[in-house]
Amino acid sequence: MNSSQTVRPPPVRADTGSDFARLSRKIQKAGLMARRPGYYALRMAAVTALYAAGWTAFVLIADSWWTLLVAGFLAFVFGQVALLAHDVAHRQVFRLRKGSEVSGRVAGNLGIGMGYGWWQDKHTRHHANPNHEDLDPDFDPDILVWTQDQARAARGLPRLLGRSQAFLFFPLLTLEGFNLHVSGVRSLFDRSLKHRMWEGALLTAHLAAYLGTLFLVLPPGKAVVFLLVHQCLFGVYLGSIFAPNHKGMPILRGADRPDFLRRQVLTSRNVRGGRLTDIVLGGLNYQIEHHLFPSMPSPHLRRARSIVRGYCQELGVSYAETSLINSYRQTLASLHAAGAPPEKAADHLTPPPSRGAREASRYVGHRPESGVRPPTRVGPGAADTGGSWSYRDNPHAAPTGRGSRFGDAGQDRASSVSQDRTASWTH
Repeated sequence: MNSSQTVRPPPVRADTGSDFARLSRKIQKAGLMARRPGYYALRMAAVTALYAAGWTAFVLIADSWWTLLVAGFLAFVFGQVALLAHDVAHRQVFRLRKGSEVSGRVAGNLGIGMGYGWWQDKHTRHHANPNHEDLDPDFDPDILVWTQDQARAARGLPRLLGRSQAFLFFPLLTLEGFNLHVSGVRSLFDRSLKHRMWEGALLTAHLAAYLGTLFLVLPPGKAVVFLLVHQCLFGVYLGSIFAPNHKGMPILRGADRPDFLRRQVLTSRNVRGGRLTDIVLGGLNYQIEHHLFPSMPSPHLRRARSIVRGYCQELGVSYAETSLINSYRQTLASLHAAGAPPEKAADHLTPPPSRGAREASRYVGHRPESGVRPPTRVGPGAADTGGSWSYRDNPHAAPTGRGSRFGDAGQDRASSVSQDRTASWTH
C-alpha cells in the first residue's frame, strides 16, 4: 500500500445496540407501547353488545330459516371475541397477569368454546419461531402440508389431497371452528395445562348453554343446520384472518436462526387497507409490527407501521405488504407449490443456490439446503458476493411466473420497502 494513502476506519453508528433495540427505542419514544384502557373498554362493551344482540335476535326470530342470517352474524361476533382474547393473551389490555388470565378464559372458554390455555401456549411458541418448520406449531403438517419435504413424508389423506390442497384450502377452513373446540377439550386431558378444572368448567358451561339454546329454540333439524352454518362460517372467518400473515413467506428450518428483527419481519406479511380492514382483521393486518411488538395495543399498530417500514428501509430489510386478495393468492400459490408433485413444483422453485448464496450462508450459519435458501444477491457483482439476499426468491415463498395456476402471486410489491433491495440477515 502506498504510504501516502490515508486509511479511514469504518463508520461507527452513533446509536448503539442491536437493530431491534434501536427500533424499540424509537417505538418507546413515540409512546406506542402505552396501554389504551379506554379503547379496550369501549371495544369490549361493543363486542359484548353485539354478542347479546345476536343471541337475542336468535331467540326472537325462533323457528324460522331466517335464523341462518343470525348464524352468519354470530360467526363474525365469535371471531371478534377471538380477536379480543388474542389481544388479552398478549398482555395488550391488562397490566397484571391475573386480569389477562381471567378475561382471556371468560372470552375464550365461556364465550366461544375455545381452550384459552391450550391456544395461548401454542400461539406463544408460534411467535417465538414464526414459519420455522421444526419449531412453529402452526407449521405442523396435518391435512395440509406446507413444504415439499412434508408432502413427500405425508401418508394417508394429506398425501391424497396434496396436489389439490390449494383448491381445498378455503373449504377446509369450514372445519377450523370445530377443530378449535375439539382441541380445547383434548387439552383438558393434558396434566401440564394450568387451571384445568377452571378451563373445563367454562368449556362445559359454554357447550351446555350453546347446545341447550339451539335445541330449545329450534326444531332438531334446523338446530343442526344453524350449528353447521355458524361454526363453518366462524372457521372460515378465523382462517381468513390468520392465513395472510405468514403463508407463502420464507420458511426456516433446523439451525436457521436469524436475529430477532429479521426473524419476525422477513417471515411476516402486512395487508393494506383502511379502518374497516383494521376492524375485520383485528389489527393483525399489521402482522410485522405485531410480531415485533406483541404487547403493543392494536390501535397503535397503524402508527407503528410508518416507523417500522422506514427503519426497515434504512437497514435494507425487505418489508412485505400487499392487498388482502393478493395475500390469499400468494397463500394458495404457496400451498400449490408445496403439495404439487416434483415435476410440477419445479415450475415454481428457484434453482440451487449460487456460489454467492453458498458464501452468504457461511456468514449466518445457514446451510445451503436450509428451508430459507439464500438466493443470489440482487445487484451488480451479485454472482461473486455474499452476505445478504432477497427473501422474495425463497423457493418456499409464493411462487411466481407462468407455471403458477394462481397467477403472478408474488409480484405485488408496489408498497413494499426496497422491492429489489436485499434483506441482510447478518446484523
